Amino acid sequence: MPILPPRAAKIPTVRTHHGDTVTDNYEWMRDKESTELLAHLAAENTYTDQETEGLSALRAEIFTEIKTHTQETDLSVPVREGDWWYYSRTLEGAQYRIHCRAPISGPDDWTPPVIDGGDDAPAATSTIAGEEVILDDNVEAAGHEFYSLGSLDISGDGQLMLFGVDTVGDERYTLRLRVLATGEDLGDVVENTSSGALFDASGRYVFYSTVDDAWRPDTVWRHTVGTAATGDVQIFHEPDERFWVGVGMTRSRRYLVIEAGSSITSEARLLDAADPTGDFTVVWPRQEGVEYSIEHAVLGGEDRLLIVHNRDAEDFAVLDVPVGEPASEGRVLVAHTPGTRIEGVDAFAGHLVLEYRRAALSRVAIQLVDEPTDEGDVLAAGPAGWYELPFAEELFSVGTAGNPEWMQPTVRLGYSSFITPSTVYDLDVRTRELRVLRQQPVLQYDPTLYAQKREWAVAGDGTRIPVSLIFRTDLVRPGSPAPTLLYGYGSYEHSIDPGFSIARISLLDRGVVYAVAHVRGGGELGRAWYDNGKTVAKRNTFTDFVAVAEHLTSTGWTRTDLLVAEGGSAGGLLVGAVANLAPEAFAGILAVVPFVDPLTSILDPDLPLTVIEWDEWGDPLHNAEIYALMKSYSPYENVRDTRYPRILAVTSLNDTRVLYVEPAKWVARLREVGAPALLRTEMTAGHGGVSGRYESWHKKAFEYAWILDCLGLNPGQGAGSNAHREYDDPGA
Repeated sequence: MPILPPRAAKIPTVRTHHGDTVTDNYEWMRDKESTELLAHLAAENTYTDQETEGLSALRAEIFTEIKTHTQETDLSVPVREGDWWYYSRTLEGAQYRIHCRAPISGPDDWTPPVIDGGDDAPAATSTIAGEEVILDDNVEAAGHEFYSLGSLDISGDGQLMLFGVDTVGDERYTLRLRVLATGEDLGDVVENTSSGALFDASGRYVFYSTVDDAWRPDTVWRHTVGTAATGDVQIFHEPDERFWVGVGMTRSRRYLVIEAGSSITSEARLLDAADPTGDFTVVWPRQEGVEYSIEHAVLGGEDRLLIVHNRDAEDFAVLDVPVGEPASEGRVLVAHTPGTRIEGVDAFAGHLVLEYRRAALSRVAIQLVDEPTDEGDVLAAGPAGWYELPFAEELFSVGTAGNPEWMQPTVRLGYSSFITPSTVYDLDVRTRELRVLRQQPVLQYDPTLYAQKREWAVAGDGTRIPVSLIFRTDLVRPGSPAPTLLYGYGSYEHSIDPGFSIARISLLDRGVVYAVAHVRGGGELGRAWYDNGKTVAKRNTFTDFVAVAEHLTSTGWTRTDLLVAEGGSAGGLLVGAVANLAPEAFAGILAVVPFVDPLTSILDPDLPLTVIEWDEWGDPLHNAEIYALMKSYSPYENVRDTRYPRILAVTSLNDTRVLYVEPAKWVARLREVGAPALLRTEMTAGHGGVSGRYESWHKKAFEYAWILDCLGLNPGQGAGSNAHREYDDPGA
């Protein structure tokens, strides 16, 4: 006898704002300690297990495919820091990484060691001369169902290591110090830190941040090595609930930096690293709507600050000012160019590196400190005075990756595309030679079988929306509709850049087209692209996604019965809103840790991260217009009596960013109208889902099997899968 869909109890909670009264029958689920709530989530998991039982063979097949394509015993490209090369290993059968180091051969050693074990000994199983294991995540994770490493730093003399570990999933880390020569831990233990702790230049102090009750990093502390945490000194506290704080150090190790920032405003404080117990000074006092970041450079023998800012520069510019006079007029190092979104600048002893975005693709350009690039030598598309690195693929992503040393004569770059595995380069900044250090090994993969391309959909207001398409050329024929997965995000100015995925091969090899809708609210086309998909313009994000879906069907790429939508977190809000807006356009919707009850969350300033979010979504608590807008698109509050596609919501009990209660309430409400909705809750995980690579592969196999079943590609069940079963509502 099959289990019927769980029916959550209805316990009315009434809220009234701006003269509008709403009765919420499922707000009681917010009580995480409630036995009724835990029993309900368990019942949902049992029901989901039943409804997806027919996918077990397909899940196992996909999991095996992911393993088959993955070189399980592997290692990263070593990165030099101080007198050591640092890298990590993975071993077949082990869930987590092993962090290692090996000594450099001398001060001029800038070539990472290459491992060659010969034909009979794979390189990844061989060792580098002098190799030391400094941290084995598998050992630290033993006995825990969840494990996440949030901080890892080595003192400048290479003798001490700090590491912060979360074994719950709530992103609060316990910080410890270890003597690398002996492997012994010092008595220093700091509980409930945020991620990103670090040593100062002397190695005598540790700087870290902690979070408030709303999970907002709000305080920076200084810890003296070898002392109890009770004596730690608070050096900065941010009272404004819209701002996060973090602490770091410039690449030159000359300055400590505290950054405070909201979604639209930032402020940096600077301290000479030679005086770690001194007072930080403000670089630019915060000004509403002005964002900036700083980088220390030495130009013409002078200490300078390079400030990337949007003051009178929507897509940002770079200003060069004296360290001692940051408010001075300075000189414009990179001028503002509309449509070219400057994202950062890195300074080294002999060169500068600029990262920016143009035409929905990331870019990198180089300038020598002592030999500025001649105008005639610059690619036409590059900023004046900079050499832009050329790449041949139509779609790609590139950025700096692992460049901690001030004196290094090279720049480490990471490169990828949807069909090219992640590739690590070293760029010789003077010869401009790009040397491939390593490409991600993907077993049994032939890149010539796959293609990627860019198309443009047109929104209702005439805006052109970039669409990325990835497919197997021998399985997908133009004009012949193919099963398609459409992914979107569209918030926080986050860009969905071309990137390789081993798991995605399992879809492509079954003839699925993988499509990405680069909708407004993301950052692909500059700051205006973001601004036109947030707060009062948020609905553009949802209508853009629908426009992309319509483009894919009207141009013959797919049909509505062959189209599944996927989004996670804020992307879960996107696909949840689209489920109400255009349910007929999709065969299925996968919502991962979805933000589907946004109005309830953003109305409550006591909930984690709510006040910070007001710059992104607006403030519905004090603004009636924003309240009405958010209510109009909230997936939970707009569930209606219509024929919904199949819906799968995946969440985690310990998620502190998007609480489990949102998808739990949403699915309960969908059940009221007979929607074929499933809820799966990971009971020991956080926002990023389960920990451990094999567990994450199982999770991905579960989700992909469900997608393939929606697309009619489950050979074990086909269109008759029990996941399609609908029941009459006994309460109707």
